[in-house]
Amino acid sequence: MSTQDAELPSAPPVQGPPPHVLIVRAPYYRQVVDGLTQGAARILRDAGATHEVLDVAGAYELPQLLRIAMRGTKRYDGYVALGCVVKGETDHYDFICQATMQGILSVALQFGMCLGTGLLTCDTIGQAEARSGPDGHNKGSEAAAAALIQIDAARTLGAG
Repeated sequence: MSTQDAELPSAPPVQGPPPHVLIVRAPYYRQVVDGLTQGAARILRDAGATHEVLDVAGAYELPQLLRIAMRGTKRYDGYVALGCVVKGETDHYDFICQATMQGILSVALQFGMCLGTGLLTCDTIGQAEARSGPDGHNKGSEAAAAALIQIDAARTLGAG
């Protein structure tokens, strides 16, 4: 199934008080990540959620900031990680993508985080732009919807 064949993301219902979400993002490709952020913010707003945004230098730092957030005193119901890595001419792409995704998963599992991940790993900037645009097929929107679904499930299970 391609992105264009997928159902458009919408704000899922979340029981309880409005969720508060932290969006962590790596805006190396600013236009792409701004588009992802706009998509995520739309879904969160439609769900009645509030959110804050924190930036890191690059995708590799996303799991580190998620871990730092868990050490902090501010509490969030969920998290959304956004970024973009575009394949270059070296193996750097493979190492960064694998380490970043494994790091994000590791932190999420360690702390039982309600997390939606919108890290684009693309061959070209054009692919990234197609997945971060305002047409509704936006991976930031999908990541925010995933985080909200996790928040609702956590609350259902008494873990929220």
